Amino acid sequence: MRKIIIGTRGSQLALRQTEMVAKMIAEKLSHEISDVQIEIIKTKGDKFLDLSLTSQPDKGLFTKEIEERLLAGEIDLAVHSLKDLPVQCTEGTVIGAYLPRAATADVVIGRKKLADLPYGAVVGTSSKRRTYQLQLHYPHLCFREIRGNVETRIRKVEEGLYDAIIMARAGIDRLGLTDGVIETLSEDIVVPAPGQAAIAVHVRDTDTTLKDLLLQIDHTPTRFEVEYERMLLGALGGGCAQPLGCVCHRGMYEHELRAFFSTEDATKHIYVHKTFTDDTAATTMAEIISELKTLTAE
Repeated sequence: MRKIIIGTRGSQLALRQTEMVAKMIAEKLSHEISDVQIEIIKTKGDKFLDLSLTSQPDKGLFTKEIEERLLAGEIDLAVHSLKDLPVQCTEGTVIGAYLPRAATADVVIGRKKLADLPYGAVVGTSSKRRTYQLQLHYPHLCFREIRGNVETRIRKVEEGLYDAIIMARAGIDRLGLTDGVIETLSEDIVVPAPGQAAIAVHVRDTDTTLKDLLLQIDHTPTRFEVEYERMLLGALGGGCAQPLGCVCHRGMYEHELRAFFSTEDATKHIYVHKTFTDDTAATTMAEIISELKTLTAE
């Protein structure tokens, strides 16, 4: 029987997601894992809260220190929100499992829906992807960057510093904070981030025993969806902060993929919505990538 240590960030959301992983391991791998411990690791993104996420080139802002501890053998697993994880895993590490994905949409937390907010109302988001898409539909609003964990951002709305904020539905649901949600945004309005709502379990590539065990908790439909999303992310440069939205929904026979891509100055954008089957997936993805890359070629 093996004891394992899981590394994670210290936010309430990160801890909640790690507890979900620990619970699933305890339930499904109890024949091999005798004990699961959780260790909190501070990342650069946690230490320097004044860093602008929209202009930060560091692709491992919330993951690098945790990966270093994983590679050093000081922890056995790491749990991440997938959208924080660079598209190329650090050499020597792999994503061993995904938990079942939650709702992928973004939500509005505030006193009024976006359409009902007055001219010049301040809406907080840390994402250019959200800002650029929302400006197309709500040009009367003022979008400003916001930092902090989920609870901190909600408190800033309550204190009147923002009229509303935009958050991922999955995190709000996992923390039981849905009372503050005033509106769920259609994915036709705001295409989610690649990997949004997915929890990734990171493991050393050399730990073959643990890798094999993680296959027992890996959620195949989630892996299917996020691997297409991350394929597109990688083809367009792989930056977590770039103005790219991409979400795939797996169906029984037919699947759909939405993508939004914008120039850095938001002067041009492309929106794509396509359906595909397993047989046409490669062709469809190549078409989408080619179409979106026309923006970077200009």
